[in-house]
Amino acid sequence: MALGRLGKCCRSLLHESSKRVFCGVSLPAGLERCLGAKRHLLSEDVVKLQTFQQKKLAVAHLAAGSEGSFIDLFNQKLKRNELILRDELKLLLHLCQSPDDMLIAKDAIYRYHSENRNLMYGDFKFGPLFMRLCYELGLESMAAATLTDESMKGFFSDSTSFNIAIDMLFLKGSFETALEVLKTMRSQGIAFNKDTVTLATGTCYKLNTAESYRMCTTLIEEQQSKGNFIPRHAYCFATALALRRSDLQKAQMLFSQIMNTDSRLCQNFKVVLLVMSGAIPDTLSILSAAMSPKSPYFVKKPEFSQEVVDLLRLRSERKPILERVEQIVTQLEQCGQVTRQTLDDMLCRTPTGKRKQEPIVEERRKSRRTLRPLNSALVSE
Repeated sequence: MALGRLGKCCRSLLHESSKRVFCGVSLPAGLERCLGAKRHLLSEDVVKLQTFQQKKLAVAHLAAGSEGSFIDLFNQKLKRNELILRDELKLLLHLCQSPDDMLIAKDAIYRYHSENRNLMYGDFKFGPLFMRLCYELGLESMAAATLTDESMKGFFSDSTSFNIAIDMLFLKGSFETALEVLKTMRSQGIAFNKDTVTLATGTCYKLNTAESYRMCTTLIEEQQSKGNFIPRHAYCFATALALRRSDLQKAQMLFSQIMNTDSRLCQNFKVVLLVMSGAIPDTLSILSAAMSPKSPYFVKKPEFSQEVVDLLRLRSERKPILERVEQIVTQLEQCGQVTRQTLDDMLCRTPTGKRKQEPIVEERRKSRRTLRPLNSALVSE
């Protein structure tokens, strides 16, 4: 396929570069393809970059005409070793517009932290503010270096700061550094929330090493033992990594923990797990049901990855059921239910976030003109 020649090719979900295999099964060379663009794992609800940028615009408007001079004056204050006030630091972080400004901001937070190591609980947290600045300006190296610096321990006391940095590193493909940030987070006793678990399993999946596999499974088991909620996305990452490590039994166990498997991603993994376990008839039942004409025309029908369909064909070769497989796969293709997206594409997606609810409009019961009660819903002004 031509897709396999676009750009620098990487390993697909269950593909080893040295052997053209998918879950241990040899694949034709044409199935090799690139992973596509790396994407965020956190929604805007968590990163809140747009909200932060709007706040920056408001602050810049209020400080119009003095922005450059304020940063210069602050830099001079740093050089004179003067005490940094909280509100001054907040203003500085909202006025930063360039990597050069961020160098001053970095020096400022180091100084501020050294002067205020014993902050009272509930005080303003500068960590997320600084990380959003790094996110906005693409300074993932600065973000990671600051988080993992032992002298800054305690400044980033919240999970949000670490999550934003890990998401940024994931986007840039710096998975080893993201793992170091996760280890720092653990060593400093920062609690892992559901977003951290998704980021951690996604990072381990991308690294695909024996160590990352051990860390991934241990993390899932820890969260389960504590009764913590584990997102479906995290279970899917863990399942995919188990398949990459040729641990079908573990992959099946992890996938069985997902309460709702109606998503497109889960449907694809369900097919892969059935194919790998040899349950081809059960796989065909799922694919046939996906083409059911009973669902309304406006309901989008399930889509299956081309690499999943090719795996099914491959595992059906030289078997009596191959003809039935080809028939159903052809019908899926004709219905437009086979996509070029790989499972990796589906896994490394940007979540949509929470949908904002429309405000409830109360029914008007009084006339705006006479202020008298409206006698009928048909009365209009």
